[in-house]
Amino acid sequence: MPEDPFKRLEHRDVNFLRILFELYRSRRLAIGRGNAHPEEILTLRIRTFQHGKIEIAYLDEGDGEPIVLVHGFASNKEVNWVQTRWVATLNGVRRRVIAPDMRGHGASTKLYDPADYHTALMAADVRALLDHLGLGWADILGYSMGARIAAFLALDEPERVRSAILGGLGMRLIDGAGMPDGVAAALEAPSLADINDPSARVFREFADETDADRKALAACIRGSRQTLTRAQAGRIGVPVLVAVGTKDDVAGSPHELAALIPGAQAVDIPRRDHMRAVGDKVFKQAVLSFLGERP
Repeated sequence: MPEDPFKRLEHRDVNFLRILFELYRSRRLAIGRGNAHPEEILTLRIRTFQHGKIEIAYLDEGDGEPIVLVHGFASNKEVNWVQTRWVATLNGVRRRVIAPDMRGHGASTKLYDPADYHTALMAADVRALLDHLGLGWADILGYSMGARIAAFLALDEPERVRSAILGGLGMRLIDGAGMPDGVAAALEAPSLADINDPSARVFREFADETDADRKALAACIRGSRQTLTRAQAGRIGVPVLVAVGTKDDVAGSPHELAALIPGAQAVDIPRRDHMRAVGDKVFKQAVLSFLGERP
């Protein structure tokens, strides 16, 4: 039998690679079956604004209290939030939905220095988006990498974050982050023939198939490995919801993380892995209930 290209990675990284493939595959199937609501994608008003050297693309849909949705690594606003029906769900409860493409992703500026992808810088992009829109605050919903960004923003600028929802991220906010450096090197290799590590080769093939900017993703992998300490988590002073799938081997325990953040709530998303939890109805209902608690 041929060697399993995933077997050399740690268990959690194996699952992360498989999740990315599933995300791309489900995206293609959903569009083919008409479940991704392409008519909504076509009518979205995509806008841009300049934050220093970065041009950030974003959507701004609906009326009501604002909520900013921050996508995960290698994703974008359409895949994470439109195709999973988050935008429609939140618009349906009279929420103004704002969703950027983070630097290096989607239609936003691509950068190639890892230093440009520090989590604090990406959190500053979200703050700049609030400034651009004249918003003093918003609820922030982030998934995976986006949840890490939301946590950093909640810690550093609590006056701008009415509440933070950390989806797909539990204790790995504290005890680990990022993909192996070998994956970043594979993304930068001249060709597939130059990659000897089967697992890294798989990731490169995925990036090629999805037309991602490989160099930008490699820089993001290297530059966004920041974690919070337990003490920093204990200083987060805004309401926090932590939601993770019960089959998620990437995120870490939501309950352990919630126990570190004063007043935080933890939610298990039953029978969902990292990818499938994103659009799950249990996750959505938990978020709607949590948002309904705000005055």
